Amino acid sequence: MILIRHGESEFNVHYAATRRDPGIRDPKLTDKGHTQVRDAARFIADLEAARGLTTILSSPYTRTLQTAEILAEHLNLPIAVDVQIGEHAHFTCDIGTPRSQLRDLWPSVTFDHLDEEWWPEGEDNSAVSTRAAGFRSHAAGRDDWHRLLIVSHWGFIRGLTGHRVPNAAVLRFDPLAPHPTGADILSPAELAQDA
Repeated sequence: MILIRHGESEFNVHYAATRRDPGIRDPKLTDKGHTQVRDAARFIADLEAARGLTTILSSPYTRTLQTAEILAEHLNLPIAVDVQIGEHAHFTCDIGTPRSQLRDLWPSVTFDHLDEEWWPEGEDNSAVSTRAAGFRSHAAGRDDWHRLLIVSHWGFIRGLTGHRVPNAAVLRFDPLAPHPTGADILSPAELAQDA
């Protein structure tokens, strides 16, 4: 399967400059984030590993849904949502948007399986790793895991693979590998240096 971290968000810009939580709830992508994801979509479209992808599986946060929407347009894939691949709940940006509002913003995506307030109240690194291990186990049991494009977050990807990746980084991931390993970073070098 292919993993991608969402593009640069409003939170990422402020936090990178100050190293303090700017208090932005469920931030959107920046213009740069949109550009990063469009570039990543073209990169993914050219990957041998991307041939046969059938579904984009996205975290329900706005920044990942916006990323998934751009990818869906470029790759002509449907979007499904999985709360299990969401970010660790540590900053204000990890407070999500209620399900009813998400339905209004993305009417073609199904959110019925989510609670109205679906985001966790707080998690440490161990809890994120446990959630990532649960996702790995579930993914490994799917016959179609190699056909999934996963749109997630820095903390979840780190918990799943051990890699700390920049915005819009693309990884190839094998859920059958031992936890927390199994991923190769595929992003172009210039993107990886933009962390």
